[in-house]
Amino acid sequence: MITKPLAREFDAQMFSHYREKCLSGDYSRSNRLKTVTNFRIIYTKTKGNGNRSVPTSRELYDLLPESGSALFSSCYSAFRKAINRTEIILPDGQLPLVLRHTFASHSMMNGGNILVLQRILGHIDIKMTMRYAHFAPNHLEEALKFNPLNKTI
Repeated sequence: MITKPLAREFDAQMFSHYREKCLSGDYSRSNRLKTVTNFRIIYTKTKGNGNRSVPTSRELYDLLPESGSALFSSCYSAFRKAINRTEIILPDGQLPLVLRHTFASHSMMNGGNILVLQRILGHIDIKMTMRYAHFAPNHLEEALKFNPLNKTI
């Protein structure tokens, strides 16, 4: 996972730009942009043989190509160059997974909803997404807050 102090070593604007571009691409070189509509990217034939819709910011939406071409052909090489300027050593093929893991971890650390994260990541089984639950700072407090047994009559 790329930590906040380490992320600060990158030029912040460049890091943000590449992070957002890569995160929206599901980290797969073979992914094709099927449809972009209403600030959503819709993929078909995903890893789980289903369809997936991923919300995106207006800024990213405006940068996306209009046709069904590969989304991020240069994303990997640009981010690899940025990683190489640091002391981060990643095994071959792990760059996309590090970005995905960093996004998911920070989503939970910022109070994100585990079910929303499951949809964003495209996990069919919630157990796959639960590996990020421990990053939620107040997840046990939230469980108490919504526990129906804690409600007084």
